[in-house]
Amino acid sequence: MYVIAVYDIAVERIDAVRKFLKQFMLWKQNSVFEGELTKAEFERVKMGVKELINEDEDYVIFYILRDEKYLKRVELGEPKVELGNVI
Repeated sequence: MYVIAVYDIAVERIDAVRKFLKQFMLWKQNSVFEGELTKAEFERVKMGVKELINEDEDYVIFYILRDEKYLKRVELGEPKVELGNVI
């Protein structure tokens, strides 16, 4: 499945969530990650994020598509993340 994670998290927890998500997904821009995940990986991501956030203050949305080919992306401007450096 192809997953897009979008979040609005308090400043004191942003780095922890970003570091965690980078283990599984590509960082696209501030507060946005995306990537191909298995069902097991998605459950791990969901549980890991849940442990890092304060559900009374923070908000995370996961958009799930069957496959990236079902995603139509329109991008404007210059991306902040250099995809050429991804291993």
